[in-house]
Amino acid sequence: MSTKLKRGSNLEHAPDPSDGKASKLKRKYFEKELAKLHAELVKLQEWVKHKGLKIVVIFEGRDAAGKGGAIKCITERVSPRVFRVVALPAPTEREKSQMYVQRYIIHLPAAGEIVIFDRSWYNRALVERVMGFCTEEQAKYFIQMCPEVEDAFVRSGIILIKYWFEVSQEEQTLRFMSRISDERKIWKLSPMDLESHRRWYDYSRARDEMLAATDSKVAPWFIVPADDKRRARLNCITHFLSLIPYQQLRRTPVKLPNRQRSNGYKEPRLKHSYVPSVY
Repeated sequence: MSTKLKRGSNLEHAPDPSDGKASKLKRKYFEKELAKLHAELVKLQEWVKHKGLKIVVIFEGRDAAGKGGAIKCITERVSPRVFRVVALPAPTEREKSQMYVQRYIIHLPAAGEIVIFDRSWYNRALVERVMGFCTEEQAKYFIQMCPEVEDAFVRSGIILIKYWFEVSQEEQTLRFMSRISDERKIWKLSPMDLESHRRWYDYSRARDEMLAATDSKVAPWFIVPADDKRRARLNCITHFLSLIPYQQLRRTPVKLPNRQRSNGYKEPRLKHSYVPSVY
């Protein structure tokens, strides 16, 4: 289960529950356990619709920490109408002129929805601050005001859950090298990713200040040790499910009806272009 942040803790030296104590999970075991969690996520989905819950889940962490993979595991067997993923691009010139959180607020959930932010308003305290896209004054003001804004979200009925995926220097480097050498992954690398690799300690300082200042009672941070991707995904989903009290709703037994009679209908010989049978 994910470790909750303690104020003033130093993540560089925080123990990783999976570090050195166990080999990486076998794929067969991982898929078996993930299938069980998928079934629970479907139950949660129906409960959220039934009760009209509003849930926001934030995924933050260093580049290549595994946020996207965890989000994919959560959403691959549920409805995109209930589980909605928000991954905003860089702000437009118009959005830059707005109140900072404005472009995020429009994506908050209505009743019966779960919104997952693949990076969030915390960009201001992390990438924008480290890369100089905002002033130091703007970053500090955001950190100061963020708990009050999140308190307003929670008071409006939103269940707010925040995850930080923590990856070691060595593992991040390995994942970047994998992306460089794999044609299927090269698209994941951007100049910003490479610069974030170089600025490891700038990110560490920004992360430490952000977590310490925004780990509140109404919206705490939960740290996910992420060097082992499979364990991180299973642990994160298990923890997420534990935070939302839900019950399995009764379903009307489903019976597949017989097809109607053809009443003389015959399949025509279609004169269309077919996809070639390459395989």
